[in-house]
Amino acid sequence: MIVAFGCIAMLMPACKNKPAEPKEEAPKSELQLKVEEYATFDLTTDISKLSANDKELIPIFFEIGQIMDDLFWKQTFGNKKKMTGLKDPWMREFALLNYGPWDRLDDDKPFVPDYKEKPLTARYYPQDLTLEEYNAYDDPNKGSHYTILTRDENGALKTVWYHEYYQEEISKVCDLLDKAIDICENASMKKYLAERKKALLTDDYFQSDLAWMDMKDSKLDFVFGPIENYDDKLNSVKTSYEAFVLVKDEEESGKLSKFVAMLPQLQKELPCDPKYKNYVPGTSSDMNVYDVIFYGGDCNAGGKTIAINLPNDDKVQALKGSRRFQLRNAMRAKFDMIMKPIGEIVIEPSQQNHINFDAFFWNVTFHEVGHGLGVKQTINGKGSVDAAMRTENSNWEEAKADIIGLHLVLSLIEKGEIDNITVEDAITTYIVGLLRSVRFGAGDAHGVANMMCYNFFEDAGAFTRNGNDTYHINYDKAQKAVNDWIATILKTQAEGNFEYASQFSSEHGTIPPTLQKDLDRINKAGIPRDIRFNQGLRVLGL
Repeated sequence: MIVAFGCIAMLMPACKNKPAEPKEEAPKSELQLKVEEYATFDLTTDISKLSANDKELIPIFFEIGQIMDDLFWKQTFGNKKKMTGLKDPWMREFALLNYGPWDRLDDDKPFVPDYKEKPLTARYYPQDLTLEEYNAYDDPNKGSHYTILTRDENGALKTVWYHEYYQEEISKVCDLLDKAIDICENASMKKYLAERKKALLTDDYFQSDLAWMDMKDSKLDFVFGPIENYDDKLNSVKTSYEAFVLVKDEEESGKLSKFVAMLPQLQKELPCDPKYKNYVPGTSSDMNVYDVIFYGGDCNAGGKTIAINLPNDDKVQALKGSRRFQLRNAMRAKFDMIMKPIGEIVIEPSQQNHINFDAFFWNVTFHEVGHGLGVKQTINGKGSVDAAMRTENSNWEEAKADIIGLHLVLSLIEKGEIDNITVEDAITTYIVGLLRSVRFGAGDAHGVANMMCYNFFEDAGAFTRNGNDTYHINYDKAQKAVNDWIATILKTQAEGNFEYASQFSSEHGTIPPTLQKDLDRINKAGIPRDIRFNQGLRVLGL
């Protein structure tokens, strides 16, 4: 039968006809190209390491995470259906990536017709609210992380707590938490989920943060709630809902445990005046490596988070420190798809061997440690650093974490505590990382922070350009620049010098023409700007 079929096929008259000419593909639209700047990556892990009970909890956590995602849509844009109903499929897809009609990796420029620039207020405040009206509004809760400002029937401002404003969604989450609490077998996880439920119903997260700090014996972790304040461009106060579901890599985590006890000494060794580093970090902190299997809400918008340092509450940090998670699978995706290809374009060939994943991993790991060092209160009576730095707080805090992170890596290499990379590896990979991050644009705190770092390094001669526009790194000058930049940041934060901070970021937080040429070369090479995810139970194999 097979032979006969082969003979018939050879005798068919179709062979006399010329094959149809292939049709030329239509040129890709600008929005299709923008969508394709996000490389797709499957969020998965080896679930065989999880208990049967953990596997029961995951679908519930995914469902709660989706509600966090829906809440973030309301906070940052409003009615999601206005974007899901767009007729252009690429415009619709790009809007879903950005959680609205503004390109988060291009300074929030609008890309949907009839939408103007993104309001500084997002949906945390009335969109017509001015800073003058906000300052004149007398309400002690207006500056809470967990309140919405809206208007009453007469147009006057009023303050509403999150749990009241989002009552319908919070009620659904609490019902799901009841299911999770009922079946959860891990005692510390069960306590955390119970405390988190109380927090969602009261907007008092202190006890739930403490319970989460104590939840260190679970292979499965669930970070969710209103957490970061990057999306509030008016005051950098209001927090956004988000969710991560995480699976612990116990072998890799074990390699990081020794660094926790070293934090107080590392704080003392920061290169600045002692009065600018008077904070004593808690030693109940932990450092662990996870695979992330779900992103929802704020952390999934635009550029994707690849590490976590929480809680943000200074009181919790003073009591117990913080937990620092490295999201290794997402981190690896960014290195392979983005970092390494960028380095092969911009770094001179003789120094490209210093770009490696281990250096990227350590730099990101100690970026998160850097958030917990420095100072938390100003030294001149201006209150907390967060309050004194106002709208510059996120920019400078990210810059601080970035440069202190590199300093710590360099110090630990010299101490022999990190032995799988060199000083040159750390510095080279860090500079390539700056070029990766500045592609996020000045509309993102991480992008502004990295731009300030980049310009500080260039002004200090840490790198120069060769005739072919590749970078040559001067490692001695780079190490001096690290120390000088740390001293500048910690002094500015400790003194709460908002005026200086604002002027500096305005002058140095933008992209100069020479760097724009580098970025144009990177973009022309088709290197992704960031990643997006295939995620869910099917991807995970559940």
